[in-house]
Amino acid sequence: MAARIDALPASAGLWRFIILLALGGFFELYDLFQTGYISAGLVADGIFHSGSQGIFGIADQAAFASATFLGLFIGASVLSPFADKIGRRATFMYALLWYGVFSLGMAFQHQAEWVIFLRFMVGVGLGIELVTIDTYLTEWAPAHLRTRAFAFSFFIQFLSVPAVALMSWWLVPQTFFGLSGWRYVVIIGAVASLIIWLVRKGLPESPRWLLQQKRYQEARQVVQEMEQRCGMGEMPDFPVRDIAPTDLPPAKGTFKDIWSPRYRGRTLMLTVMNFFQAIGFFGFGNWLPALLSGKGASFTHSLLYAFFITLAYPLGSLICSRYADKMENKWQIVLSCLTTVIFGSLFAIQNNPVWLILCGFFITWSNAWLTYSYHSYQSEVFPTYIRARAVGFCYSFSRLSTVFSSIIIGLILQYSGSLGVIAFIVVSMLIVMFTIGVFGPATRGIDLEDI
Repeated sequence: MAARIDALPASAGLWRFIILLALGGFFELYDLFQTGYISAGLVADGIFHSGSQGIFGIADQAAFASATFLGLFIGASVLSPFADKIGRRATFMYALLWYGVFSLGMAFQHQAEWVIFLRFMVGVGLGIELVTIDTYLTEWAPAHLRTRAFAFSFFIQFLSVPAVALMSWWLVPQTFFGLSGWRYVVIIGAVASLIIWLVRKGLPESPRWLLQQKRYQEARQVVQEMEQRCGMGEMPDFPVRDIAPTDLPPAKGTFKDIWSPRYRGRTLMLTVMNFFQAIGFFGFGNWLPALLSGKGASFTHSLLYAFFITLAYPLGSLICSRYADKMENKWQIVLSCLTTVIFGSLFAIQNNPVWLILCGFFITWSNAWLTYSYHSYQSEVFPTYIRARAVGFCYSFSRLSTVFSSIIIGLILQYSGSLGVIAFIVVSMLIVMFTIGVFGPATRGIDLEDI
């Protein structure tokens, strides 16, 4: 079956399937990047307060960001193993519905406590969703285009970032029909995600997961249907049984399995990597308008500058998709972090708007490069029976680190300015480079069962 999946051509049918998966990630990232853009609208409405006047004695924007990532941590670490238990497709659909409903509810709140609580609930659904997308895509993508599939998927997903930046620039300062603009930014994402939920009900289950559950006939059927979707015509039927069931790993893994001697080192490596890469990625992405304001740009101009900078997310992924399968994933992670270090250092010393946008563009491009390469990488290095559990556990540390780094960055920005925040990001990326460069295994072009 693995050979049949690896033989799938890069056809329109396969790319349509990848696009359908990516649309779920589009709204996941749309919701995620709202954090930095709608906070000003919440402050203008008198819902959020700055400094010690916030409900937890800190700025409500920091509590809002922390609640988001605490929810992401719970979703990724505690609930993502459901994708190993009930399947990739079912978990994918439930998570999409979950965060669409809670996001819509958040749009109509008038108290900081309820906004932050519902944001936490949205984060839980988002945490499940992205882990499930990674495992789903890894198990369907042929080895020869696995990383390219991730790069193209993130091109679709990252289109959400300039979309939310542009809508925030246009809507947040305004009021329509008695509703503040920030509410429309949230409503648009929530309603669209619920529409996509209806459109994607026909997605096939992962054949690798079906095989793991000993549902052989269903596994054969979905692979044959995908072959037809990819224009391969009539293919020979699978043998009734070509391996003994005892040769398969257990149908369901446990938390203990990710700490077995074979996978312990990978779990530790990816835990460290996720903890520190999130500081660089979300530290810059979520605080970009504030960093630009700290450089002297007005609020409106900082949102407009942020829009141009965030164009690098989809463009970077699209450009990188041309060579994504020509280099080991581990070295793509290292080089993308190095790019962030270089242009982050340059950003820290700029005040000219053109140079700020240019440096910010390259930091964002390198973040896009880092994102698709590490998402592909961490889902490759674990077997099917523990893939969602292991990826969710390691990935959850990126969310946990952001719970604390959101508060830390807020304090650094208050006392040390933009220069201190950039220094914090640069050091974090250097740690990622060392961890992956020294301890990461090679995966390029290797079948999942052999990594």
